[in-house]
Amino acid sequence: MAIKSLYICFIFIFLTNPTLAQTETTALTTKKINVAFAGSEPFVFTESNSGISVDIWQKIVAQKSWDFKHSTFNSVDEALHQLNQGKVDIVIGPISITTNRLENMVFSQPFYNSSISIISRLKNQSIWQKIKPFFSVKLLMAIGVFLIILAIVGTLLWLAERKKSPEQFSDKPLNGIGTGMWLAIVTMSTTGYGDKAPVTLMGRIIAGSWMVISLLFATTMVAGIASTLTISNLETTTISNIDQLSGRKTATILGSSSETFLNKTKARVITVSNLEEAILALENKEVDAVVFDRPQLLYYLKEHKKDNLYLSKAEYYKQGYGFAFPENSPLITDVNLAIVALSENQELQSIIHTYMQKDE
Repeated sequence: MAIKSLYICFIFIFLTNPTLAQTETTALTTKKINVAFAGSEPFVFTESNSGISVDIWQKIVAQKSWDFKHSTFNSVDEALHQLNQGKVDIVIGPISITTNRLENMVFSQPFYNSSISIISRLKNQSIWQKIKPFFSVKLLMAIGVFLIILAIVGTLLWLAERKKSPEQFSDKPLNGIGTGMWLAIVTMSTTGYGDKAPVTLMGRIIAGSWMVISLLFATTMVAGIASTLTISNLETTTISNIDQLSGRKTATILGSSSETFLNKTKARVITVSNLEEAILALENKEVDAVVFDRPQLLYYLKEHKKDNLYLSKAEYYKQGYGFAFPENSPLITDVNLAIVALSENQELQSIIHTYMQKDE
């Protein structure tokens, strides 16, 4: 019994001794840490080994006096695969923290909050494209229904007024109904010229009823026409929200969180290896839109002066960027503390603003 008690005490002392608990961390950091760089600009510049994520990592290793060697990967998905295989100790880049990824790895404190957005082509409309919505079938049908209703109201007014007010409403049906339609239009628009007015009780009942009905009818008709023109215009210009991607070819990066997001929509998803390839497909009209992380899209448009492309204001699937570690990594606590310290000292914000403007 005494031997068993001594054994338990020994185990307790071993687990609670800070020096012994840090042995694994010390063992790892005394050798070169195997680091993977992966991701898009401005977070990772593969040629110069710089960028927001890389600069943050450089700050951390400078504080900790760590030594590391790095490899650069073409995609985040490839780098995370190497992490799961145990071939790297940490992945540095704009790695979206998602529930699927958390099943196989752990993440640092988020150093940047991102979202997903849409880029589409900005078309210069011809004169015909600008006036084409006015000749749409729906709009012409709405105008036709409106004219039929006016003709009915005009006929009723003429029938009620033609005998008592022949000076206003002619005995000739065509002229009389035309006068009735004119009165209906003036009444509906609340213009009130006063050149025509019903004098009979039935005429006034018809005119009064039309006043009430036209208030609702005019509002509905104007809203319908505005909606038709807006939808027709959007169909020929840009994509501003995710609903417009239904059935359309949409490019995104293979293995990215935007691919996961798009797979839950009705878009026809086309995966490519990088953002440049996706934008090229968009400009060549091979796809209708590109969906990816908003900061990378903003940076790409700014650097490449793409005036023919439109970035929607809508943002989706907001998420944090962090560094990825294998489960039970001894590095994660030190990295988290360093990221928090960089944030408190405003060094984190300074690094971000070096690559991206504050208003972005």
